[in-house]
Amino acid sequence: MADPTTPRDAHEILDALLVPGETGLAALAMLRPAVREHTREAYDALYREPQVLPAPVLHALAAVAADWQGSGVLGDWHRAQGADPALAAADAPEEPALAVLRDHVDLLSVSPALVRAEDQRRLAEAGHDARTVVLISQLVAFESHLQRLVAGLAALHGLDPVAGAEPPAREPRTRGRRAEHGGRTGTGRTRPAAFTRETLQWEPWIDVPAEHELTEEQRDSFASKASTNSVYFRMLSLTPGITRARSALDNAIFLPRDGLPKAERELAAAATSKVNDCIYCASVHARKAAGLSKRETEVDALLSAELGRDGDWTAADLAPLAATQDARWAALVTAAAELSRPRPDLRGEHVTALRAQGLEEAEIADALSAAAFFAWANRLMLSLGEPSHPDA
Repeated sequence: MADPTTPRDAHEILDALLVPGETGLAALAMLRPAVREHTREAYDALYREPQVLPAPVLHALAAVAADWQGSGVLGDWHRAQGADPALAAADAPEEPALAVLRDHVDLLSVSPALVRAEDQRRLAEAGHDARTVVLISQLVAFESHLQRLVAGLAALHGLDPVAGAEPPAREPRTRGRRAEHGGRTGTGRTRPAAFTRETLQWEPWIDVPAEHELTEEQRDSFASKASTNSVYFRMLSLTPGITRARSALDNAIFLPRDGLPKAERELAAAATSKVNDCIYCASVHARKAAGLSKRETEVDALLSAELGRDGDWTAADLAPLAATQDARWAALVTAAAELSRPRPDLRGEHVTALRAQGLEEAEIADALSAAAFFAWANRLMLSLGEPSHPDA
């Protein structure tokens, strides 16, 4: 049962996840109002609108994601909202269909680049349809975004780090895998072997509605982002309420002309994508960063930086990302990268480095918002399909 002292209104979620009182509200005020609004709309759409899975299951899976990513405050929040205690516990759920879902949340929380088509087939074999598959990816991806907003605002405002959580004792299903770079996709196309600014294609691993099958609600969910010939957005329209809020949030972060220069918001997105090993997203946003800044050499250096990865495909040393950048871009890349670790590690020293380059509080908030959003974007791209080079 929810703690009666916990704010019950989802529109207080960010306030509640920082700290009580005026200090937390001051930190929250650093975000653009539209970013706050659309983040809250996404929360409402995910947990308050009817879904194919019941709310106790969704909150339990969100608590699992929070535990893996080190957010005790988010885990506690979801447990207080009525999370299914059996599903959020350490032991495997007795129901096979729920056990498969939790395995998938483990995988996507820790190492999204290691999700494969076979993982989607495992979900399908357990009886989960495409809507459920997209919903689970949206849930973990949204929670990853939300956690990084909270961690970023706390660091920016000089607050103590939010309460940490110990990761589950079990090993994720990704242990020992390597990301699949190069080779062939499931349709026989050529998968990119390295990060690039070239234009890439993306193909889904699940059934996607055809253009003529879309409902008006589905079309509206991504109308501000793409046309109906986009297979990616037609896929996301299987969760229309969440996708509508996400589309608006994307625009609220990346389209404004004031604040942090657009090129540097795109740089933060590219750096995040490099940490998460998302070649497709990095290609799009590195191309934008290079085009807006006219600094192709520096952007290419970011893309070509070598990151050693462990058994969970996590990069411990992120220093190579900023090694060849000037002081301003090094500070931006480092902050975005540290916020993008599987367990975010943005600290006061990283914010101090940004301020030393003349960035104002609102500009720093823009950079952190861009990085936080790509914790969401990368996990969708990596868990639901794969990139390929364009057809001839």
